[in-house]
Amino acid sequence: MASPMSAGKFLAGLKAEGLTVVEVGDWEHHNRNHKGPWGPVHGVMIHHTVTKGSERTVKLCRDGYADLPGPLCHGVITKDGRVHLVGYGRANHAGLGDDDVLRAVIAEKALPHDNEANTDGNRHFYGFECENLGDGEDPWPAAQLEAIEKAAAAICRHHGWTERSVIGHREWQPGKTDPRGFTMASMRERIRNRLK
Repeated sequence: MASPMSAGKFLAGLKAEGLTVVEVGDWEHHNRNHKGPWGPVHGVMIHHTVTKGSERTVKLCRDGYADLPGPLCHGVITKDGRVHLVGYGRANHAGLGDDDVLRAVIAEKALPHDNEANTDGNRHFYGFECENLGDGEDPWPAAQLEAIEKAAAAICRHHGWTERSVIGHREWQPGKTDPRGFTMASMRERIRNRLK
C-alpha cells in the first residue's frame, strides 16, 4: 500500500530525473479530492490527448470540459518533452477499469486482458496525458517519448516500483486505444533500463 507522494516530492522527483517542468497555476491544490479519496496509489497511467497544439492541450487538461471537469491528469507531456503540471490529487484520467489488471499491477505481474470496468482508477494511478492526435499517424518525437520514460521512472523510483507498475489507458479500460503510436511494452522496456 503506497501513499501518494507530496506535491513537493513529485516535483522534485521529476526534476531529478532530468525533466523540464512547467508549473501551471496552483497545480498543487487543483484536484477532484471532494469526489473520493486519492490513494493508495499503485501505478502510473499513460494517455494520449487527441488534441493538437501545446497551449490548447495544457488548458484542456487543466480545466476539463462540461462533462468531465479538470484536472484530467497530473502532468501533460507536450511534443517538446516538457511536463506541464496541471493538478495533484485525484484527477479525472483513468475512470473505471478492470480489477484483475489492478491486481496484476500491484503484484507487478504480466497484465491480463482488460474485460470489465468495475474499479475506480482515478484513486489508484498517477496520470500523464501526452499531446498526440491518437490516430496512429501523428508522430511521437524522441523528446516526448524520453519525457514519458523519465516521468514514469521518477514515480517508480520514489515508490520502489518496477516498470510493470506503468500501464497504458488501453490496458486498463475496455474500448480505450491510448496511447496509440508506440507500444507500452517498448515503453516499459525503456523505463526498466532507466531504473537499472
